[in-house]
Amino acid sequence: MASRKAAAAAQGNGLAAAGRDRAHLELAELGPLLEEKGEQGAAGTASAEDPPCPVAREEEEEVVRVLTLPLQAHHAMEKMEEFVYKVWEGRWRVIPYDVLPDWLKDNDYLLHGHRPPMPSFRACFKSIFRIHTETGNIWTHLLGFVLFLCLGILTMLRPNMYFMAPLQEKVVFGMFFLGAVLCLSFSWLFHTVYCHSEKVSRTFSKLDYSGIALLIMGSFVPWLYYSFYCSPQPRLIYLSIVCVLGISAIIVAQWDRFATPKHRQTRAGVFLGLGLSGVVPTMHFTIAEGFVKATTVGQMGWFFLMAVMYITGAGLYAARIPERFFPGKFDIWFQSHQIFHVLVVAAAFVHFYGVSNLQEFRYGLEGGCTDDSLL
Repeated sequence: MASRKAAAAAQGNGLAAAGRDRAHLELAELGPLLEEKGEQGAAGTASAEDPPCPVAREEEEEVVRVLTLPLQAHHAMEKMEEFVYKVWEGRWRVIPYDVLPDWLKDNDYLLHGHRPPMPSFRACFKSIFRIHTETGNIWTHLLGFVLFLCLGILTMLRPNMYFMAPLQEKVVFGMFFLGAVLCLSFSWLFHTVYCHSEKVSRTFSKLDYSGIALLIMGSFVPWLYYSFYCSPQPRLIYLSIVCVLGISAIIVAQWDRFATPKHRQTRAGVFLGLGLSGVVPTMHFTIAEGFVKATTVGQMGWFFLMAVMYITGAGLYAARIPERFFPGKFDIWFQSHQIFHVLVVAAAFVHFYGVSNLQEFRYGLEGGCTDDSLL
């Protein structure tokens, strides 16, 4: 019995040893594979610890960028809506020149007090009652517009008995008042809404410069009518020349670059040249009538004063004086553009006064002409 148990135990131990040998053999056969897998696992662990390659990093950043772009756009839209709401409610603040967009930059000597872009006409018109760099420019020509509108209405409503040729003379005065009212209205509207958007600014700047040409042309009409009352042929020639030059100036004003700060001197030169075209008929009149008669009866003294005002205003505007010498000191008041506006209104009123005196002189002569007089 004991020998049978010992034999069974020996047989079991033999089987166990054979199993262990078989397991060792299998492990030996699988050894290279396990080592390869181990090396791959170790390499994977090492690569996870190493920093990613540049290409992978760029791909990841591109994915992040693509995912964040919609969020950034949504955030920008929210900011824009908030800004428009603040502008609409009139809660905007003036900003310095440096942060203005390029299409709003005109005079780099005005350092502070600028309106921000305001994509709302209501906000633009409400800004008339706020203090900023355009406040003076708006009100100088807004008040001038009201002044000449009232003067024009009163002149048109004058009884016909005060005119020798009521229809002709009222048309002549109407041309002057039409030019003045359009010029001043285009001007104050431009300075009111030019901060709305680049497109609106460009459109109203063209109207503004066209208005200047209309004022100059309209101013020539009554002066040439009365100064050459008895000489219709030269009067027609001079009126034709002025109209051609004025229309040419309007066409040039439609050029987009004409309104840029780079062409400030060009703008001043175009309108100065248009105004100086009156030198030839002035010399003609003065030589024909004599200096004394031309400056007294012919009211040349007033027209010389008008010319000085226009030329001075255009010169200050082109040179940006006085803010050029004191940057930041004339941001709100007494800047060159405001002085130019005041001188334009004053010169137009002086012109109206001189033409009215010529009309009264012609009325006193009861329409008569002599052979040796242009009047």
